[in-house]
Amino acid sequence: MEQAQTPRCYRHPGEETGIRCTRCERPICSACMVNAAVGFQCPECVRGGSGTGHTRTANHPRTVAGGRLTAGHPHLITHVLLGLNLLVFLAGVISPSLVDETLLIGYAFDPGLGEVVGVADGEWYRLVSSMFLHEEIWHLAGNMLLLWLLGGTLEEELGRTRYLVLYLLSGLAGSALTYLIAAENQGSLGASGAIYGLLGASVVLFRRLRRDMRPIIALVVLNLVITFARDGIAWQAHIGGLVAGLVIAYAMVNGPRERRALLQWSACGLVLGLSLLTVILRTSALV
Repeated sequence: MEQAQTPRCYRHPGEETGIRCTRCERPICSACMVNAAVGFQCPECVRGGSGTGHTRTANHPRTVAGGRLTAGHPHLITHVLLGLNLLVFLAGVISPSLVDETLLIGYAFDPGLGEVVGVADGEWYRLVSSMFLHEEIWHLAGNMLLLWLLGGTLEEELGRTRYLVLYLLSGLAGSALTYLIAAENQGSLGASGAIYGLLGASVVLFRRLRRDMRPIIALVVLNLVITFARDGIAWQAHIGGLVAGLVIAYAMVNGPRERRALLQWSACGLVLGLSLLTVILRTSALV
């Protein structure tokens, strides 16, 4: 006689559970169950419970990282980032000077402006502004495709705030490593540092949720091969973003629940602090 298998959470197939949503009866794990007036509900039923009293009686649902599951558009931040990158690209096409004034460059003389420009000259904003710049359509398309493929799942599982912090800090870490290692007059631009942060975070998340690791590992390997096989790619941004994404995501989805917030924001603070320290040290060596 075959032994019945324990049901698995419909959102996290790697998690076995004996709990079911009292409304839709789908199996839910401890990260998805929301206390209701009677039993537990899944996040989707809580979101759609307006007018029935469920949203008033249920606790706010949480993601696997402890972030809030918000009602409405589940991929809002991903779509905002997609739109922002596209708008900046179009602005650069209309006004090419925008690219020159906001790309990442350490220290160089700009003949057009007749002055020295770069991060070392106090233009720290270039570390962030360059994250939204793309000159070639293929560069924009490749990065936005990965953002579309990876961002939605990460935003759902981490929550909007943690997902946005992951994206920005990964991009900043990539910019900082590029500034440290690349030639001071070498320009760099693109969302690749942030995107590689999403790749690293996806590896951690897939492992945490016990999903099939082969697709995401293959995607990481493929992108690393492209990074080092082609000339003209700022590999420093890719590696910096990847490492930052791994560190931040690991802190976000692992560790004891009672100290989860402390661990998460400590990891974010560590990445931010190291990035700023790198910029300060490099700047002191250039000026």
